[in-house]
Amino acid sequence: MDKPAQKIKYGAEIINPDSPRTNNAGHSSRGNPMQFKHVTLDIDGPVAILKLDHQEVMNAVSIDMLGGLGEALDAIEDKKAEVRCLVITGAGRAFCTGANLQGRNNQKPGKSNAGAALETAFHPFLRRLRNLHCPIVTSVNGPAAGAGMSFALMGDMILCARSSYFLQAFRRIGLVPDCGSTWLLPRLIGKARSVELSLMGERLTAEKALEWGLVNRVYDDAALMEETMKLAHELANGPTIALSLIRKLYWDSPDNSFEDQLNLEFQSQRIAGSAEDFKEGVTAFLEKRPAKFKGK
Repeated sequence: MDKPAQKIKYGAEIINPDSPRTNNAGHSSRGNPMQFKHVTLDIDGPVAILKLDHQEVMNAVSIDMLGGLGEALDAIEDKKAEVRCLVITGAGRAFCTGANLQGRNNQKPGKSNAGAALETAFHPFLRRLRNLHCPIVTSVNGPAAGAGMSFALMGDMILCARSSYFLQAFRRIGLVPDCGSTWLLPRLIGKARSVELSLMGERLTAEKALEWGLVNRVYDDAALMEETMKLAHELANGPTIALSLIRKLYWDSPDNSFEDQLNLEFQSQRIAGSAEDFKEGVTAFLEKRPAKFKGK
């Protein structure tokens, strides 16, 4: 089991918890941001904003950061009834530049166990994202390389700054793609493009990623976070039981037969149809008014 990262307090920003804050998107929130090891978590109403925050290494992922990410997800799950959408982004000028390689060049040839951290640290985090109770929006504000590219592709909605780019960086250091990229990429953009990205290790611009169908939307850099928060709040104010089931249906679909998927749709529809939000949605439709979903 991963050792939990130690929580550290914010020193640079002190906020009166009784005074609402307003972010760049104009949404009001309360409370202090929580900071874990190389990770910051803020709660903006029903939206949680998880920020990779180790700017000195362009948010490269270390075991410490993965511990911080685990604790941040614990905090989100503690507020499961309140948090109805998760935003993942990076601090500074990068989203995430992959695994932190500092100190790796001291390892003796043939003695390195490069994949050891995958199953013990990276994979548990990715599995938790896959099974999260609410939609995930990834806001790619800069380079997303290696494992960072996989983190970005875990979003149900993937939004990018125009200057951002993706990079399958593994071949540059003599490794193979990991963190689920060989599963995610072929299903998103096909085998030919996936293999080319991995074999050649060339940058994929945000605009080209949009053209290929790898991401959902591209915005000017200055507008990215505002547009991200608009979208996140729209999802958070939706029928989140149904949205959670929708994301599960699409995660499971690639491995299911047609009959299996029909059965899963049937089971999911019964769950969604028994929720209060379904009754509210139908009532609002008949009354010709916007629905007020509560995630119940």
